[in-house]
Amino acid sequence: MTGTGECARWAPGDQILWRYRDNGRAHRAPGAPPVHICRPVTVVQDTAELLAVWMAPGTECVRPVLANGTQVHAEPLATRYTAPRTTARSTWFGTGVLKLARPGDPWSVWLFWDRGWLFRNWYVNLEEPHLRWSGGVDSEDHFLDISVNPDRSWKWLDEDEFAQAQHVGLMDRETAAGVREAGRAAVEVITGWGSPFRDGWEHWRPDPRWQVPPLPDDWDRTPAHMPS
Repeated sequence: MTGTGECARWAPGDQILWRYRDNGRAHRAPGAPPVHICRPVTVVQDTAELLAVWMAPGTECVRPVLANGTQVHAEPLATRYTAPRTTARSTWFGTGVLKLARPGDPWSVWLFWDRGWLFRNWYVNLEEPHLRWSGGVDSEDHFLDISVNPDRSWKWLDEDEFAQAQHVGLMDRETAAGVREAGRAAVEVITGWGSPFRDGWEHWRPDPRWQVPPLPDDWDRTPAHMPS
């Protein structure tokens, strides 16, 4: 990392953590960590305009699961966000994911490829603007997403989960309205083919010398500024 304080920047090749806080803080068991998703990534670029990171195939990550070990998305929607949860370690077996986040934006843009580097799509993950700390960046997912195809067509994703999160009290009406507004702003960027869609990231490739970042034992350590 270069610089100090809030202006600190990571160098290409640095390994950091890309994390998400648990949305269901009201349902969290006593003593449970506030972080429920952690993905070790390698920094591609870190400037005042953009943080780009690479999550390599084979990366060991942390993901939420139900307390009985069931996959979250295997649980019926009606109880998906109220059933007790825990976290589990798992390996990212798919192709790698390039993640792009502009400071202050309430979304990040992910790029997916099929085998052989055949570009599949962009994925707009609506979320809290990222908070930087010495070990990485933290956010909170907002359930609603957007898929963008190579032909520039797009569609909303997970609107049922977005509605259910509001229904069970994980998101109040004011926050939900802000998320929908952020989604409309993202759609304006898509339809105008603004950055990062126009910037050619689909042709980017990782440095072959990069090693897969390890998942540290203290992956859930809490920065001082993280909400409890």
